[in-house]
Amino acid sequence: MKARKARGNLLLLLTAMIWGSSFVAQSAGADVISPAFFNGSRMLLGSLVLAPLAIYRIRRYVPDTSRRTLVIGGMCCGVLMFTGSYLQQVGMAYTTAGKAGFLTALYVVLVPVLGIFLKKRPKPVLWISVALACVGLYFLCFTDTSFRLSTGDTLVLSGAVMFAFHILVIDHFSPLVDGVCLSFVQFVTAGSLGLIVAFLTEQPSVAALSAAAVPILYTGVFTMGVAYTLQIVAQKDTDPTVASLILCMESVFAVIFGWIILHEMLSLREGIGSIFMFVAILLAQLA
Repeated sequence: MKARKARGNLLLLLTAMIWGSSFVAQSAGADVISPAFFNGSRMLLGSLVLAPLAIYRIRRYVPDTSRRTLVIGGMCCGVLMFTGSYLQQVGMAYTTAGKAGFLTALYVVLVPVLGIFLKKRPKPVLWISVALACVGLYFLCFTDTSFRLSTGDTLVLSGAVMFAFHILVIDHFSPLVDGVCLSFVQFVTAGSLGLIVAFLTEQPSVAALSAAAVPILYTGVFTMGVAYTLQIVAQKDTDPTVASLILCMESVFAVIFGWIILHEMLSLREGIGSIFMFVAILLAQLA
């Protein structure tokens, strides 16, 4: 039993590392490809990675009576996933990978706050978490001379709000249908939306697809296909609170990989803000 928990925790840590490193890939992709085309391509690639397993599980574990719920749930999740990812990807062009990682991780605080409207009463520690997150946000995003969010920070934060709604929708549908199949439907939906928006509002091209091949392959195969599957497998063998705490390391890995690969450096002020926000995220897991 202990060995299974240890394996599960290691797999979750690997998941957090992959998700954190994906901010670097997204930052690189933002320089060479339009956001909707990038997200549509990588999400459809993720669906292809999951397709064999998902099709097998749909045939074996999803009865006809629950397939309508699977499609509706997957489509709802896919719309929110695309919207959040699109806002995040647009914002990545105007902010650093490390900062985007911490701002995106705010969804952990937002989920229990939004849960209040669903009559889910939070623990008092949540309000401490919210206060710390606000302090962290101030240090991370506001300068001494400007009391306003930058364009990139605002877009990434808006994406975090969408991810918070995404978590709540998953929380509703995941007990009703198979998790891998739900992920597959949401990837297909989100990827299809991405390509539709790209062809309506952008100028997608084979040249852009070729230039962003490495970020698309990495985020499509590893971030979408591998990491989401690892999360589902790992959480069966570990405590959900422990799992949430480990996955919080995503934001830390975003800073580490941004520093190693992109040579991005957080200022002292941004570092202080990151610490406040990380503590807020950890406390939110206990709410």
